[in-house]
Amino acid sequence: MEISPLIARIATKTSLNQKELERFIKFAIVGAIGAVVDFIVLNVMKIFFERSGLGVGWNIGLDPNQIQLIAANSISFTTAVISNFTWNRLWTFPESRERPLVPQLLQFGTVNVLGLILNTFILIITDHYIFSQFFDHRISYNLAKALAIGVVLFWNFGINRIWTYRGIE
Repeated sequence: MEISPLIARIATKTSLNQKELERFIKFAIVGAIGAVVDFIVLNVMKIFFERSGLGVGWNIGLDPNQIQLIAANSISFTTAVISNFTWNRLWTFPESRERPLVPQLLQFGTVNVLGLILNTFILIITDHYIFSQFFDHRISYNLAKALAIGVVLFWNFGINRIWTYRGIE
């Protein structure tokens, strides 16, 4: 399928459903806030893990830098997910507050665990094989993280809209 017909279909669909486009924009704004949280926590935790020597001498097939990055990413991604869930429930999908909190949080969490796996995979692969070839390691993993966030944004919106927030007009 060509890209331009696909874009035209998406544009037609969103122009017919202005509310859904507004929701996506709100979701993206919430995601941008989450991305700021994610980047800050990622960099603070990465520096902390470097200084503490996390992963040094573990001999598990990953170098300490990758172990530190995976650990930092897990914490930063989880922190961003908590922020995103809160703001999406309050602002993007306010009608969802009529539903019980715990089942909705479990659905959102499940989607985001899969998002974390995807995010971490993209982060580690693009940092190691692409960006680290051209940039200092801090710039490299931050560029890889930006790419991972961009990809996972669409995964998270799509699956959460279909499952976690289904039936909300």
